[in-house]
Amino acid sequence: MPLGRAVDTYLRHVAVERGLSQHTVAAYRRDLAVFAEWLASAPTVGSEGADRAGGAAAVADVGRLARADVAGFVAHLTTRPEQPLAPRSVARMLSSVRTFTAFAAAEGWLPLDPGTAVRPPKAPSRLPKAISVHDMERLLSAAETADDDPVQLRDRALLELLYATGARISEAVGLSVDDVTTLSDPQDEDEDEDEDEDGGGDGLAVVRVTGKGNKQRVVPLGSFARAAIDAYLVRARPVFAARGTSTPALFLGARGARLSRQSAWLVIQAAAERAGLAAHVSPHTFRHSFATHLLEGGADVRVVQELLGHASVATTQIYTLVTADMLRDVYQTAHPRARR
Repeated sequence: MPLGRAVDTYLRHVAVERGLSQHTVAAYRRDLAVFAEWLASAPTVGSEGADRAGGAAAVADVGRLARADVAGFVAHLTTRPEQPLAPRSVARMLSSVRTFTAFAAAEGWLPLDPGTAVRPPKAPSRLPKAISVHDMERLLSAAETADDDPVQLRDRALLELLYATGARISEAVGLSVDDVTTLSDPQDEDEDEDEDEDGGGDGLAVVRVTGKGNKQRVVPLGSFARAAIDAYLVRARPVFAARGTSTPALFLGARGARLSRQSAWLVIQAAAERAGLAAHVSPHTFRHSFATHLLEGGADVRVVQELLGHASVATTQIYTLVTADMLRDVYQTAHPRARR
């Protein structure tokens, strides 16, 4: 099968049958386009490619791919003169190629998967960068507004939601109004006759977040986030909605359409500047801080895993390293044999 057609078939597979997000599919498409471009211009590489005719025609068909092609592509990415990639970027692109070659082998287009034995360069360990609780409070306070300015009300609601839920920025801007809801207390159904003006049946405010692979998770909303979102929905969103066509999107831009990731990034940058934070603050800073602060507060790592939507607890456990200094201080203070 021609390489281009095989790539198109694979991308349809991951989009339709596996249900991957459009951002993930777009990233696969970009990575595989770079791989195909390199294959079209690269000479035959390594001894494993000796049985091929060599040159561009030899790799125009997916059935002629060999391990040497995948390994040569990795070597090219790390040494290319125009812009060598960092180990993490190489690993991401290799992952895209390997999932494609695995699919090609499963479909019978390849006798063996040439990507299984190729390993990415080892990346240096990098801990997530969180900001302190104090700095997060400064950042959120910088977004407070005393009037009904729609932009400020929206920005405050967005920032509060990011910190309250640990959602990725793409997940936050992808929310719909109906995703913010209330879970009833199971006891309410049995105690309706006992409810009075106390408001005993308010329930728990939650948000349904759709993450990678269209997997949904339910994350509680704290009182600050819920109040900010309620204020936005009542006093600001109708203003934005009147400027565009009807949309279920929770966060709207100036023209009434769904707020973009780029616009949300600018909201975060502006709030960080107003707060006078020296550290670089990105959308993922909110996610990292959410997880780190929960663990520092005593939350179980598997609960944090569920809230973040991580498929593996190993991904979440990296946040436990961030809190190691605090744990050491607590141990030295509390353990009777730790003090000298």
